[in-house]
Amino acid sequence: MSHVDPARRVAVFGGVYNNWLALEAVLADARAAGAGRVYCLGDVGAFGPYPDRSIELLRAADVPTVQGNYDHSVGHGLEDCQCGYSDPRDNHFAAISYDYTLRHTGEENRAWLRALPREIRTSLGTSRLLLCHGSPRRTNEFLWESTTPAPFIRRLLDEGEADVVVCTHTGLPWFRFLEGEARGLVNVGAIGRPDNDGDPAVHYALLTAAPAGPPAVEIRRVEYDHEHLAREMEREGILAEFVETTRTGWWTTCLEVLPAKERARSRF
Repeated sequence: MSHVDPARRVAVFGGVYNNWLALEAVLADARAAGAGRVYCLGDVGAFGPYPDRSIELLRAADVPTVQGNYDHSVGHGLEDCQCGYSDPRDNHFAAISYDYTLRHTGEENRAWLRALPREIRTSLGTSRLLLCHGSPRRTNEFLWESTTPAPFIRRLLDEGEADVVVCTHTGLPWFRFLEGEARGLVNVGAIGRPDNDGDPAVHYALLTAAPAGPPAVEIRRVEYDHEHLAREMEREGILAEFVETTRTGWWTTCLEVLPAKERARSRF
């Protein structure tokens, strides 16, 4: 990768899901890629083991972090993750994951989660970035590639007074810029679990300011020691379905929320 002024390149990731090993790998990759700033879009907990490890890594690295639905729920000790699922099977697995994360998050780290902002506004070159978790409208809104048309993106940008909305929550990375405009939406996916594609690696987004037009977006693939994570999950008694996803790269849970096009790519 060619050298770029660090002030003109940012790394953005979301959905850490207690995966401190992937978080370490992503932070190292972002530094190597020349990112001058790094942001996290929330949902630090869920899915994996030892939630305090990921929180403490983010705090130690001083990564500006948006409050996701998980962070809000854990921080305030709510009964569920407010993930936005409607299917009973999705909610069943979400409840098991949330209960574990809530029980194993220390009080000091809960206080940190409570204090996180719902959005972060910053700039990259001439672009105004609005960083959020689900969408600017709702923390747990799912913005899927197949069901988020250009007119809706334009509405979000107009209402949010932004050039680029950067979000997560779906766990699947994608981006779209409006034709003839330097405006668009970037979903960074998640670094806590794979992309439901048979590859155990995870992904985040690298945005680089362009001399003219929208920022260049690269979805970066990052390998980490997923087998180490899988063994730690087993030691903690994490569900076998979650461990299988970590090892194989295929989702075994939270499939019912997927739109038809995204579900068609699934193994199950």
